[in-house]
Amino acid sequence: MGTMTEYLNNTVPQRALELNTGILVKVIFSMTLCLIFLYVNGIMLFTLSTRSTFRETSRYILFAHMLFNDSIQLLTSTLLYIFASVNLYLLTGVCAILFLIASITYCNSPLNLAMMALERYIAICFPLRHSEIATPTRTGIAIGVIWFFGSLKDIICILNILVNEPLYFLTSVHCTSNIIFRRKILFDVSTAFTSFYFVAVALIIIYTYVAIILEARSVSSGKNSVTKARNTVLLHFFQLALCLTSFLHGVLESLASNLDGSVFLTIKSILFIVLIIFPRCLSPLIYGLRDESFRPLVKYYFMFALSNRVKHHSDTI
Repeated sequence: MGTMTEYLNNTVPQRALELNTGILVKVIFSMTLCLIFLYVNGIMLFTLSTRSTFRETSRYILFAHMLFNDSIQLLTSTLLYIFASVNLYLLTGVCAILFLIASITYCNSPLNLAMMALERYIAICFPLRHSEIATPTRTGIAIGVIWFFGSLKDIICILNILVNEPLYFLTSVHCTSNIIFRRKILFDVSTAFTSFYFVAVALIIIYTYVAIILEARSVSSGKNSVTKARNTVLLHFFQLALCLTSFLHGVLESLASNLDGSVFLTIKSILFIVLIIFPRCLSPLIYGLRDESFRPLVKYYFMFALSNRVKHHSDTI
């Protein structure tokens, strides 16, 4: 009996130390990646603010909104991941606010892609009316509509909890998504809204892509701009696919939850990085760097304005 007790006393603290060290390494690695991509997004947002052309063009306004939205989503998702990894207790109301922001910005992403695809559709199929339709003011209204529909399902869930459990948000809990979806009906409502948004956005992107292809066949000039618009819409479909990878995160994490503690934490960390962080960062980066007017300026500011050659190139645009 003494031998068994001595064994437990020696091995359990050691395993706990290894587990805590592993969690700390994963948390630091995730935070580092998050900060790097937030810096890159910040550079691109700053670049968009340096030229009046960017500030007054619908396409770039929507791109700036995508950068801002995805940066907020990345930051709140990383915080929630860290809180869940270290089993941190928080006031339920504080945790709910973080989850609410992460959820709303997650839904905003596909809706913003739909607006960007529609903007390209108007530019190619209705070029004479594009400047009249896609004004900065109307683009701002469109962004407001995005936030309204993106937050609708979460507002419904929060109001439901406030009506049925008014004191719930004053308690302390482990900060996970379960604080919002405690009842199955709330989870079903959220899933239904999110699925509808993704299907609707996919249909819009497919429609605009087909319309642009048909327009390309009917016009004899401006083939280059039509081809660029078609490729841009196709890129939006790829971006939508990246957004959809977040759906796999919860499913795969649930499947891995029955594994050994250290193995589960490793898989959880990998899933978070591959399915949450990278899609949110690669999508705007690819979109921004393929733009011929935007790319030289990003390089210039990213290199702390040390390249005169790039600066000269950017000034001539």
